[in-house]
Amino acid sequence: MVYSKLRFLEPAQRYLKHLSNAEQAQVDADTNAMLKGEESRVKTKQLRGPIRELIVGNHRITYFALGEFLYFVRGFRKKSTKTPKSEIEYAEKIYTMLK
Repeated sequence: MVYSKLRFLEPAQRYLKHLSNAEQAQVDADTNAMLKGEESRVKTKQLRGPIRELIVGNHRITYFALGEFLYFVRGFRKKSTKTPKSEIEYAEKIYTMLK
């Protein structure tokens, strides 16, 4: 699917500011590929329901699609094999609020 707009919510913006320039560039390249419908070039993972995570090295950014928008909710550093339940639940809460 091709999306027409990206929305980085405040928690995601704060997280991205702390990444290196190279990591920020990779996130930018990946999100632009997603915007163009080139999801096969981007590493993502289905978490629960509409909630997914963008994978950039050991960084993760939870996101979901709603209408023509991709909403990037919050970022975190992956330290274990499982995504923290609190990250999934937070993204679900935001999804429900915007739905």
